[in-house]
Amino acid sequence: MALHLPALVTVLALLLFVYSFLAVGKARVTYGVAAPATTGHAAFEVVYRVQMNTLEQLVLFLPALWLFSHYVSPLWAGLLGVVWLAGRVLYAVSYVKNPKNRGPGFIISFIASITLLLGSAVGMVMRMVAGV
Repeated sequence: MALHLPALVTVLALLLFVYSFLAVGKARVTYGVAAPATTGHAAFEVVYRVQMNTLEQLVLFLPALWLFSHYVSPLWAGLLGVVWLAGRVLYAVSYVKNPKNRGPGFIISFIASITLLLGSAVGMVMRMVAGV
């Protein structure tokens, strides 16, 4: 079972998160928001929310990605992971430009995560029933 695509998606998801916390650091300097503050200039708060929302989504996405890889298909897990990544990038770009437009990116990534999660559960139950 080749796990290269889910592994690549995992690395890219983690790099996306690294980018988000570096962007927060830059925004802290740009807008004069000293740590540990999480509020201040509105533009800082938007960048900070992108980081926190990405972290929140990673907690659901990464385990679901790997469970789906194991119980269903590494190829389909990886492809759904690419969809998740595209959704998160769209979310971040849209949120920074205009927070009201973040919905489509959120929906794309959330549907990918839920598909991975539910698919994992179905695959797991099917294997249990089959005695595998």
